[in-house]
Amino acid sequence: MFLPRRIQQQSGRYSRVDDIPYVLPVDSKGAPAMWAAFTVDARRAASLLPGNELHPLRVSRDRSVLLLSVIDYLRTDIGAYIEFSIALACTHGRRLAPPLLPLLFQKRYGAGQYVVDLPVNTEVSVKGGKGIWGMPKHLARLDFRMEDGSVSSRYEEGGQLAVRLRIERPRFAWLPLRMAAVNYCAFRGMLMKSTLYFRGRFAFRVGRRARGTLELGDHPRVQALRALGISPRPFFTGFFPASSGVLDDHFESWFLTQPSPPLDTYPEGLRSVVDLGQDPTPMPPPESVGAPLKVLQTEGPLPDAHPSGDARP
Repeated sequence: MFLPRRIQQQSGRYSRVDDIPYVLPVDSKGAPAMWAAFTVDARRAASLLPGNELHPLRVSRDRSVLLLSVIDYLRTDIGAYIEFSIALACTHGRRLAPPLLPLLFQKRYGAGQYVVDLPVNTEVSVKGGKGIWGMPKHLARLDFRMEDGSVSSRYEEGGQLAVRLRIERPRFAWLPLRMAAVNYCAFRGMLMKSTLYFRGRFAFRVGRRARGTLELGDHPRVQALRALGISPRPFFTGFFPASSGVLDDHFESWFLTQPSPPLDTYPEGLRSVVDLGQDPTPMPPPESVGAPLKVLQTEGPLPDAHPSGDARP
């Protein structure tokens, strides 16, 4: 795997941060994962980006990208858990970047994704991910289901269904992929940047061949997504049958600024993590109750699939 030399030199050493033990590098192995990307209104996406140095990454004059990814971490330093990421593609800098160019010159434009919401299903993952890297993690009920012809995941919190994502599973994972991805997150009144390196054989579809459904529930955490003008179907879907990843222990941060004095710490401070424990037990999977979700897609619904018995909470 392509990794900075610093990470390679730290391999096999031990660390304990916020009382969580790690064996470096902070990595995962054998994790299935799925992706789906939808276009959204760029100006509305900008309203969800904190501070004045993050900007929507545009794929046209007025459209940006909502990126959803779900990773079923089977083996990590802190045990097995599921992570459901809801993010906006973005750039970092003084000015709004031209459309598409940040995809070619990622470092120049600080291209990455701003993580809007990041539910996970174990307490220790919240404590480490938020307390150390500033990720907006919180406990929720999640599942990850690989069925005949499709992959899906549900996100539920407090008895309310929030999101259900389902994609048509690409047949062949033929592309050997290794790459780095940049995450921007807000925590403690700061913008925090972290980097994830991952590899695996990747299957994907683009354009009209990308098929999937995104359903939103009534949970307050996801109501801001309704105003984004999400496209009726994804323009990209992807699937890793098994991936390996390394989360860089190095990260950067900047103060979030605004024209007037902030009244509170955005979006929350250290109080939200100091009393958390290190329970690695996954939350139960979502229950199939509650109000039906709103299906955003109006075309190309996936046929019902037959469970293959490999779903896990």
